[in-house]
Amino acid sequence: MRRPELLAPAGDLARLKTAVHFGADAVYIGGKKFSLRSRASNFDLNDIEEGVKYAHEHQAKLYVTVNMIPHQEDLEGLEQYLRALDQIGVDAVIVASLHIAKVARQISQRMEVHLSTQQSSANIATLDFYKTLGIDRVVLARECSLEDIELIVNGQTMPVEVFIHGGMCVNVSGRCTLSNYMTLRDANRGGCAQSCRWKYFCLDESDKPLHDENTLFSMSSKDLNATIVLSDLIRIGVASLKIEGRMKSEYYLATVVGAYRRLIDDLLLGKDENESVEKCNLELAKAENRETFGGFFLNKPLAEGHLYDKNGTGITQEFLATVVSYDHESQMATIEVRNHFSKEWLCEVFGPKTDHIRFTVTDIINSDNVVTERVFKPMEVVKIKIPFEVHPEDFIRKVRI
Repeated sequence: MRRPELLAPAGDLARLKTAVHFGADAVYIGGKKFSLRSRASNFDLNDIEEGVKYAHEHQAKLYVTVNMIPHQEDLEGLEQYLRALDQIGVDAVIVASLHIAKVARQISQRMEVHLSTQQSSANIATLDFYKTLGIDRVVLARECSLEDIELIVNGQTMPVEVFIHGGMCVNVSGRCTLSNYMTLRDANRGGCAQSCRWKYFCLDESDKPLHDENTLFSMSSKDLNATIVLSDLIRIGVASLKIEGRMKSEYYLATVVGAYRRLIDDLLLGKDENESVEKCNLELAKAENRETFGGFFLNKPLAEGHLYDKNGTGITQEFLATVVSYDHESQMATIEVRNHFSKEWLCEVFGPKTDHIRFTVTDIINSDNVVTERVFKPMEVVKIKIPFEVHPEDFIRKVRI
C-alpha cells in the first residue's frame, strides 16, 4: 500500500509545531486574509514564513487556506497576497473559488492549487474538468461514500484528499445560511457562528415544547471518525488523509495526530487491523471531543449521526503539562503547567518517542524552587520527578480511573 499524506490543521505557530512534532506530513493553516475560520488565531505573512521554514526543516509541507467565497469587495489585494505566499515558499493554497484558483495558477507554477471540499466534488467528470483548469488536487465532498471514493480514484489521475476526522457541517459541504441569517456572520466568508450547535427551544404549533424539558434542542452533526475505513482509504490510494480543526487546542492535535500517525504506520506495516483501530480509538477518546460517527463512508447518516438533544464538546482538564527538559541524573523533568495537579496523581506521558508511559506524581518543586503538594498556575514552569526518560514537547495528562 502507498503511504498517504497525513494532513493536520493548525491555528497558530505553536499548534503547527505540535502537529509536525506528532507526525503530520503536512499542515494547513489560515492567513489573516481570504480564509474561513476567521475566529481562529490565524497567521500573518511573517508567521507563515516561519511556519514554512519549520515545516520544511522537518520534512513536512505547509498549505494555506484561501478558501472564502469572495464578494466583490473581498478581492482587493488578492494577487499581491498570493504572490507573497508563493515567494515565502508555501507548498499549496486551498481554494474554494475558481477565480482564486485561476489567479493562483497564473501567478505560480510551483505552488500547488488544491480545490476545497466546499466545491462538493463527487464524480470523475468534475475532477477531469478541474484538471483542465490547472488544479493539482481536489478535496472530495464529505458526502462521498467509500464506493464513490474508490470509483473516483480509479477513474482519473488527479490526487484526491479526504477528511478522516473532526467536525462535520450540518449542511452540504459547508453551504449553510443559518449563521448569516441569525447573526449576519457569513459562514462562507469566514464568519460562521456555528448556529447549528446552539441550544434551542423547539415548540409545536400550540407552543408546546417538543424537546425534553431538561435538554434544549440542537441540530448539529457528531464529529467524523474514519478509523473503521482507514485501511480501505489507504488501499484505494487516497493521496491525503485530512484532520479537521484549525480552532482546536495543542492537546487535541497532539492526541489526534499522534493516534492517526500510529494507526497509519501500523496498517502499512501489516499489523492486526482490529487491534490497531481499537488502540487508536482508545487514544482518540482522550481528546476533548464530541461523540463521533462514520460519516457517509458506509451509509447515509441517520438520526444517530446527529446531536439533537445534547451538544457538549467534552472539554476536560486532563491535559496537565508539556515537557521542557529532563535531567537523567535526578530524574526531574522541567514542565510547563496547563492544568492543576497534585502529588499522588496517576499521570501518563505521551509523545512521538514516548509511548504512553504512566507514573505517579511524587516530588513537585514550584517556580520559586519550593517543594509543594500541588500546582495550579497555568504556564508556570515547575519540576516533577518522572522515573523514566521524557523528551521536550512530550505531553502529560491525568489518567482516567
